[in-house]
Amino acid sequence: MKKTKIITACLFLLTFFTQAAQAEMPGMRGIQHLGITVPNVKEATAFFKDVIGCESFFSIGPFGPFDNDWMTENLNVDKKAVIKTAHLMRCGNGPALEIFEYSAPDQKQTPPRNSDIGGHHVAFYVDDMAEAVAYLEKKGIKILGKPHTFTDTGMKDLTWVYFMAPWGMQLEIVSYPFGQGYEKETGRRMWDPRY
Repeated sequence: MKKTKIITACLFLLTFFTQAAQAEMPGMRGIQHLGITVPNVKEATAFFKDVIGCESFFSIGPFGPFDNDWMTENLNVDKKAVIKTAHLMRCGNGPALEIFEYSAPDQKQTPPRNSDIGGHHVAFYVDDMAEAVAYLEKKGIKILGKPHTFTDTGMKDLTWVYFMAPWGMQLEIVSYPFGQGYEKETGRRMWDPRY
């Protein structure tokens, strides 16, 4: 009887943790776009198109100002905020970028650092790290430090370096032409822009 209770408890826990690990939003297929707010949409779209090589698609907006709390209720911003424009771009084999230009009475002018709550960056995969860094330097883009390569962990053999957009947003380039360490240990794969 005691053995049966232990087995039943183990099966319950196994079922619980298996279901929790497989939980997902119904119909979720992946990241469709990343939204970023910039001080000037024209400058940002020109940078992503002319320097990074993204493809420009279309703009929407303006939205607001509204006479009610629509902006606060739907976007969690000041009710007097205005989206001047949002521009959609595609960057190679990856999710779209939705680039916003807002005006708002309480708008912070300093981009968050990675260590700040809400801090973020966008990473672009490149085939050749040295070639990409040389290209960005030739364009006058500020590179933060030198490229680093992981020598252990699941990211073994991934090389990375951060750089700065002209408006102060942190961006990154990564490269792992021969895969990453975790690939040798599991049959599962994270999304990879190479495929």
